[in-house]
Amino acid sequence: MSAQHNEESPMMAHPDAASAAAPADARRVVRLIHADAPLPADCSAEALGSKAWNLARMAALGLPVPPAFVIGTGWCAEPGALAEAAWRPALAELERLSGLRLGDTRHPLLLSVRSGAPVSMPGMMETLLDIGLTETTLSGLLRVSGHPRLTWDAYRRLIAGYGEVVAGIDAQHFDADLEAVRGECGECGQGDERVLDFAALRELAARHLDTYRREAGEAFPQDAHEQLRQAIAAVFASWHADKARAYRAMHGLADDMGTAVTVQRMVFGNAGGLSGAGVGFTRDPSSGEPRPWVDFLFNAQGEDVVSGRRSAHGHDELAAVAPAVWQAVLDVTARLERAFGDMQDFEFTVQQGVLHLLQTRAGKRTPQAAARIALDLLDEGVIDAETARVRTAALDVRALAEHRIVRADGAALVPLGRAASAASGVACGEIVFDEARARARHAAGAKLILVRQDAETRDLAALELAEGLLTCRGARTAHAAVVARQLGKVCLVGCEALRLDEAGRTLELGGHILREGELLTLDGNEGAIHAGAAAVVEVVPQALLARLDALHGREVAALQS
Repeated sequence: MSAQHNEESPMMAHPDAASAAAPADARRVVRLIHADAPLPADCSAEALGSKAWNLARMAALGLPVPPAFVIGTGWCAEPGALAEAAWRPALAELERLSGLRLGDTRHPLLLSVRSGAPVSMPGMMETLLDIGLTETTLSGLLRVSGHPRLTWDAYRRLIAGYGEVVAGIDAQHFDADLEAVRGECGECGQGDERVLDFAALRELAARHLDTYRREAGEAFPQDAHEQLRQAIAAVFASWHADKARAYRAMHGLADDMGTAVTVQRMVFGNAGGLSGAGVGFTRDPSSGEPRPWVDFLFNAQGEDVVSGRRSAHGHDELAAVAPAVWQAVLDVTARLERAFGDMQDFEFTVQQGVLHLLQTRAGKRTPQAAARIALDLLDEGVIDAETARVRTAALDVRALAEHRIVRADGAALVPLGRAASAASGVACGEIVFDEARARARHAAGAKLILVRQDAETRDLAALELAEGLLTCRGARTAHAAVVARQLGKVCLVGCEALRLDEAGRTLELGGHILREGELLTLDGNEGAIHAGAAAVVEVVPQALLARLDALHGREVAALQS
């Protein structure tokens, strides 16, 4: 009863993605990404990774992409062979373009360091933000930005993120610091940390520094260049993380493909005012409707949306508060689809009312959305008929069938609660809270619903065994939600009324307490959660099927036979 397996446009996947990669030497490149620095003709997504490759394509279109440089996938297998001299000239050019310098006490350059394989692997590798912020550059960021809260927020984020990714410190230690500061702030500190003022964030940064020293056995590095070196090494190393290996095995991707590393000038969605971070799809990835599907958080960085630890909201607030920015987003979605020839999954940051694009890729979608998007793009003249036929060749009546909940007497069912739907369909199964229980019950033949506090990609192994995912926190566009949709799992995120007692192995929702092992039904079509096993019917979207039939010159009866 789960959602069907999802489709991704073949144009964005490298043709040799699942086979052996090109020789590493050919992929050992360092390239600048900027509108005035076109890539050489011999460059490819295989060498630069799809993230950097698409950044370069967006920059070439004149879209607002912060300058960056990419260290190619050929270094991933042997990062120790990467001499700093190989990327130093690119860093110098980045400094020139931005008018800032890494480690400068008056005008510091801060950097993001991101992974990017030739094939999209959402959330499976690491990202580090705010690299270059130290005790000596804090005053410089404050001088350049004029924003104390931004300065201390960026610093506490860097210490925690660097601690987790580079030093291997468990995130719960930094979470404990945050809870302690919230407690000291009283009522004003409860809820989202975006309400904390600069004094509270300064205290949080101090606690994080102590935590780092205690857990890592050494002080947090105060050399900006050392931070960058270690960040590059950590992102390359994340190619070998357990969840990344599991994802590649699940999708038949070659281990020698490797990841690239993109180093980019930071833009700040946490700068207050008309600043924020968003992730969106140019069309609805569940239904294929031709309207943007965007999650956005004011006063936040991109990781707040995609990490799965925060609940984001749709674009309504952005459109109401900053209509000019929203119009700019709409204009970008149209240009991206025209340029890339497909529905796009894109990430963006707004800093003081200015839009910056950080990523685009072909969006993962349901079979129903795949059919409608291909047909609509054909009607709009974005793709030709042959491309539409290729993209929908595997879609028939069975693939397009939808599952919907019904009640025997025809009356509406009353759900225990509601959540944001990240993937449509209906899933029913036993409640499980962790991978160990999921493996045991799956081996016994049980269908499962994974229930978690956050929508995080570290739960990939358990998610693969489940029919659906339900979380207390998280956004529809979080990496784990994107992966759930790709795997054909029903996914409901950000159920604020849901309370988990993992020690007692129970959940509470809508005044009911359910134990692990009891049945739960997720309705991804309506964003509803029901106790027990609901009755389900299969519905075929006849109008969509007729359009598909016309495209392929087939009879509907033949499809249904």
